[in-house]
Amino acid sequence: MLEKHVLSDPVIINCLNTNYGIEIATLTFLPLGADLNSSLYKAQALDQTSYFIKLKHGHHHDISVEIAELLQRAGIEQIISPVKTIHGKPTQYINDFTLIVYPYVDGQDGFNRNLTDDQWIKFGKALKQIHELEVPLSVQTRIRKETYSAKWRDAVRSIYVHVEAKPITDETGLKLQKFMKENMLSIRRLVDRAEQLGKKLQNHSPKFVLCHSDIHAGNVLMNGDTVIYLVDWDEPIMAPKERDLMFIGGGVGNVWNIPLEEKLFYKGYGKTEVNLTVLAYYRHERIVEDIAIYSQALLLTTAGGKNRLEMYRHFIAMFEPQGVVDIAFKTDESLTV
Repeated sequence: MLEKHVLSDPVIINCLNTNYGIEIATLTFLPLGADLNSSLYKAQALDQTSYFIKLKHGHHHDISVEIAELLQRAGIEQIISPVKTIHGKPTQYINDFTLIVYPYVDGQDGFNRNLTDDQWIKFGKALKQIHELEVPLSVQTRIRKETYSAKWRDAVRSIYVHVEAKPITDETGLKLQKFMKENMLSIRRLVDRAEQLGKKLQNHSPKFVLCHSDIHAGNVLMNGDTVIYLVDWDEPIMAPKERDLMFIGGGVGNVWNIPLEEKLFYKGYGKTEVNLTVLAYYRHERIVEDIAIYSQALLLTTAGGKNRLEMYRHFIAMFEPQGVVDIAFKTDESLTV
């Protein structure tokens, strides 16, 4: 997000000193990502060590951290484990927030540079290892499971009346309202088709595996031309493997939509049968979720400051040629070919 949470820098610095034993020289806010619930920082310690700080609103359990540690113990090198507190805890609460500290990796994500051929292959191998991992039952019981819920579809349907209402006074909200009116046929198609596919999969769902759930280009971090890391394990889920595979060739952020990239990824992932019905469902449902989140934020409230224009830009980018909407529809159309 472009604007940080209300927690002051001195409070964060004091927490790092008291709970992690890290003496901070500088704390720099990083205006990155589209997650409205998180603020990101780079912390430079007096000993010149750098740390990546994630501050999340609310008190979150440690399952994301536990998953990262589980994957690293399984020998998956593309995982960054968090720095623990002086008391051995993987996270630290500060008022109404949860703080997580990671070693800082000086690299770029997949939105800012292309993966090399070697990195695409490594990415495929790493994701296959994750999908094949036997997750202990004690961990599985604390990971959310795919239910093909109508939550986001219902949320978008509840927005329809606001799109057709009299013009909104907020400038960004008004622009979104106009854009949604112009693209309402596509929006309804996305929602209705996700509903149809979701109901079908509730009765005939493939095997569930451990999935990252949001492994788009922004969550693949590259250091040089060979090293990659799969980051941001905040929302792991037990689901069909297509929950992750939907991003390969899916066009999120208008990248990863080139056939050669898919070919290289699957060279690393290995031979597998991709269920196109499941793939089509996830490519529709992911867009529906984003439509719900952004439209609720921009049409139902004027809060958000600088983040509002960024959300609007993310929204309209989904409908660009070779963007996620275009690719979702093509994936669905391939089911009838």
